[in-house]
Amino acid sequence: MRQQSRLIDVRREAGTFGAPQIRDDYDRRVAEANQQANEEAEQAAEAENDADFHPEPESPEDKAKKRKRQQTIDRIKKSKEFARRKSRRTGEPDDDDDLLANEMADEKSRPAPGQLENCENCGKRFTVTPYSKTGPAGGLLCADCSKNQANNNKKAPAKKRGSGIGRRQNQSKLLDGEAIHGAQSLLEMCIKKVAENIEDVEEFGDLPPPVMRRLSQILSRRRAVSSKILNLFLRRTHKELNIYDCARLETDDYHKILAMMPDLTKLNLRFVTPMKDHIFYYMIENNESIRDLHLDSPNLVTDECWRQVFTKIGPRLQSLKLWNLNAAFDDETARIMCEYCTGIERLKLKYVEKIGDATLTAISSLKTLKYLSLCFLRDTEPEPLLQIISSIGSNLQSLSLEDFKNSDDRLLQSIHEHCHQLIKLRLTNNDLFTDSAVASLFRNWSNPALTCVDFHGLRDVDMSNPAGPPEPVGLASDGFIALMEHSGSRIESLNIASCRHISCDAYETVFAENKQYPHLKELDISFNGNVNDYIAQRILACCPALTKFVVFGCFKIQDLKVPRGVVVVGTVRAKLTVEGILQETV
Repeated sequence: MRQQSRLIDVRREAGTFGAPQIRDDYDRRVAEANQQANEEAEQAAEAENDADFHPEPESPEDKAKKRKRQQTIDRIKKSKEFARRKSRRTGEPDDDDDLLANEMADEKSRPAPGQLENCENCGKRFTVTPYSKTGPAGGLLCADCSKNQANNNKKAPAKKRGSGIGRRQNQSKLLDGEAIHGAQSLLEMCIKKVAENIEDVEEFGDLPPPVMRRLSQILSRRRAVSSKILNLFLRRTHKELNIYDCARLETDDYHKILAMMPDLTKLNLRFVTPMKDHIFYYMIENNESIRDLHLDSPNLVTDECWRQVFTKIGPRLQSLKLWNLNAAFDDETARIMCEYCTGIERLKLKYVEKIGDATLTAISSLKTLKYLSLCFLRDTEPEPLLQIISSIGSNLQSLSLEDFKNSDDRLLQSIHEHCHQLIKLRLTNNDLFTDSAVASLFRNWSNPALTCVDFHGLRDVDMSNPAGPPEPVGLASDGFIALMEHSGSRIESLNIASCRHISCDAYETVFAENKQYPHLKELDISFNGNVNDYIAQRILACCPALTKFVVFGCFKIQDLKVPRGVVVVGTVRAKLTVEGILQETV
């Protein structure tokens, strides 16, 4: 009954007000809304004009974010990672707890790898990776901006460690034959310091030629000789130039050498691939003082140019050394060289591809030759070499014949008969010489004691028969004993590597307790399997001047006491003791 009575009252009220009342209420609400919109617009304009004086209050969302970040920072300050990082920064300018905590909070809030992000510096869109860097304002940087930031913040290079600390540097010195014991000379230290700071050097001044050569060796080994560095070596008053690595030089640099040093008498350049014909033509016309010409790899020079060089300047050449030629310089060029170089005393031709027997025949006509070094890539017959020895052997002071594998005992006999002034003899990589012929070469030989001997690779090459044939091949026991009896009193450098047929008895005879070789400084007995600890110790005892001892492949050497100042190169798993100091082995 009560609900029905209320419904009747509502209907009566609706009938009382009706449609006119509803329309009036609607008009009133629209008018109020328009008035409120106008008031808000006016307030917004006033707020914009007075923004500097009335800052916008923080919204509840901003307050919540700020409170959440502060909670994160508080948790970070209590973590172990925060304590670990803080310990690394102690005493540094950025040693601040809040700064470090904010950095760590930014790291945690950064986008995950794989997401897209805008670079803080350039605004470029990029993909976030685990290696993306953080910018100064806490945002992420793209790869290019990260690289620029790393270059700007790059620290100065660390100071180099001393020569006694770096094992790798010590090993390099050992392979070069430099003893690591004791201090270097003051001159050597100054030269190396100049080489280390070569980019800051404006000129060398009046340095003597030996110092200039040493500087060139160090810089060439580092491949640091550029056009700028070359200018330091160019002095008009100097008559000698030695550059041992010209790989970074251009064609114009060779013109500059010849133009700025017109009085050159010795020109020694290695790896001169850019040299071409017109450089030699310029030398012919403008450099009339060159007597010594040493070039390595001038492969772009033609045969026609070589022939003109020898025709024009050949009569005044005293020394000619050429290496690594494969595009030019044939037998006809060599014949013209021998025809016009009538006063030449030193000749070295190594790894010249296009010369052979005809060149050897032409060389036999050089009556003034005193120093001869040959290493051909072609196989040659033994007769042209015999002709050289019989024709000019009596004048030779140095003879080096490498890789003439067809030569036999007749060459040794000819050397014994015609060579009486030799101080250096090199015969390598041959398996036709017999031990008896090598011994006959040195016995009753009227030649004075040699100072440099290189017989490496004189051995039988049949690996299936390590003991060799019944008659020993190459340098074996008798030949080694005869060699040391003849030249042991004056010999300074001896290389008998791979002469594996020398017996233990021969070594013990040569290096007996009553024997001394006071001038022997360098000895290479690599791949002589009979050398053991006892023989190696006897060698060190009999050679007081020894500075370099090479023993690659001598696996029986296990424990060796080395005198101070001697470098032992090539030991494997051997213990080397230098007067109570354990030496590193190579």
